[in-house]
Amino acid sequence: MVVPELRPWRDAGPRVTRLANAVRPRLARAADAVRPGLTRATDTVRPYLERSAAAVKPQVTRFTGMTRPKTVKTWQYTAGAAGAGLALAATVVTAAGPWDSSGQRTAERDRAVALERTGGTDHAGDSGTAATAPRPAPSAASVLVALGGGAHTVKSAPTGKALAAVLGPLLGNTALGTRHTAAVVDVASGRRLYGAGAGTALIPASTTKIATAVAALSALGADHRLTTRTALEPDTRELVLVGGGDPTLTARTDADGWASLRALAEDTAAALKKRHITTVTLSYDKTLYAGSEIHPIGVNDNLAPVSALMADEARTDDSASGPVARVSDPAADATRTFARFLAADGIKTTSPGPSKATGRAQNLAEVSSPPLSALVERMLTNSDNDIAEALARQTAVADRQRADFEGGGTAIRDRLRKLGLPLAGAEFHDGSGLDRADRLTANLLTALLVKAGDPGRPELRPVLTGLPVAGFTGTLTRRYTDGAAGVVRAKTGTLTGVNTLAGTVVDQEGRLLAFAFLAGDTTDPGAAQSALDRTASALAACGCG
Repeated sequence: MVVPELRPWRDAGPRVTRLANAVRPRLARAADAVRPGLTRATDTVRPYLERSAAAVKPQVTRFTGMTRPKTVKTWQYTAGAAGAGLALAATVVTAAGPWDSSGQRTAERDRAVALERTGGTDHAGDSGTAATAPRPAPSAASVLVALGGGAHTVKSAPTGKALAAVLGPLLGNTALGTRHTAAVVDVASGRRLYGAGAGTALIPASTTKIATAVAALSALGADHRLTTRTALEPDTRELVLVGGGDPTLTARTDADGWASLRALAEDTAAALKKRHITTVTLSYDKTLYAGSEIHPIGVNDNLAPVSALMADEARTDDSASGPVARVSDPAADATRTFARFLAADGIKTTSPGPSKATGRAQNLAEVSSPPLSALVERMLTNSDNDIAEALARQTAVADRQRADFEGGGTAIRDRLRKLGLPLAGAEFHDGSGLDRADRLTANLLTALLVKAGDPGRPELRPVLTGLPVAGFTGTLTRRYTDGAAGVVRAKTGTLTGVNTLAGTVVDQEGRLLAFAFLAGDTTDPGAAQSALDRTASALAACGCG
């Protein structure tokens, strides 16, 4: 899938206003077209939330089935609607560029399929969609009700007392251990509605990736691309493959919109032949990053050595996500593959070795990743540790920190501080959350999600669109299939004794809520995940105004 390029964010205000005025009539026509299907979508989602409500019925007293939240005009939605995935809020979405770059194809992007057919669509890309997942996507109902264009407005946010009555007993589940924290925030206003130890820092596991995403997008911009290039030293005919830190560079025949190592070899061979060169000394340059390539947890199937040059995340099979054995030297392995591609194009090479391109080297060819927005979405949807560590180092490079684990953590913290986020107790030692020395609070996680929904920060929107969709995408594909499927969107986190969940949900009153639940001394990961899922489902089923 080729990802459209994002436009610069600066000076967007007048342009966004003009575009909003232009798109309004089209939104009205879209409302007329889709309104008949909304009832069908609502009928689809009702059974799933009814089962979810039944599971939490003692705590949720006002649940009445999946009835439609009262509707509002699409352009009346602000940060809340935008964060919910409403690609219908013209003043926000037009500025935000591609909502569904490639890491995630959300239910609302494929609403025609969800509303008019059975069978649904695959929203997951590399993550896959479970055969047992509910189809069509029930999230269509909760996010498309705004197309009705009615005169009603979204009701007030839930009260803290009502939320405590619903969430307190669920968070007291023994499966969550004795060290757990929680926070719920109204995204539109930024007001915290519920908190339980929300300022206490615990091990966040992979919810750390939310912080990494916000920091990288803030430092580099959503349209930034990672470039891999070839350079020719004019005097020695040394050809250097220069890594730009793109872990999504692929050697596969079908690049599917990602930067292609094959295409780079073809273009490089053509450039060499124009210079009447058919034999070169081949080297590789991975000096963009510094320090150890091995994560503090050691060699692990969840993460390749962190190198500025790799192909297909240094995987030893054809997978694109999940744990698998990795090659020990990603840069050398990628360059050997590159040499084979060059040979197929008539260019002979020496056995490759490490080097550094000089300032005199002539650039021959380059390939670039999709925009950073796409990388962020893929990272969050698949909980991709390789992309996470790459983005931490890219943030360090942008902030002129040393591009290693420590520098990445420092750069992430500095970026979040500049955004005015609550960092008390937070510690960043990597970008992926695999390091057990990391610490985050529920306050910070919800603040990150609220910041990503800020209409003034459209470059951060991929943090919300990249969240896995319950029952459909990424790490939530096989969760919530009997609960709030398609309604909860959240980043998961799992380490030994640690289970976390942070994301967004639209409640029964139509409010977009950000939540974070962290448990730090769990003994049964399956039971802990189920307890967190039931808590998020209760939030979705809540009419707690």
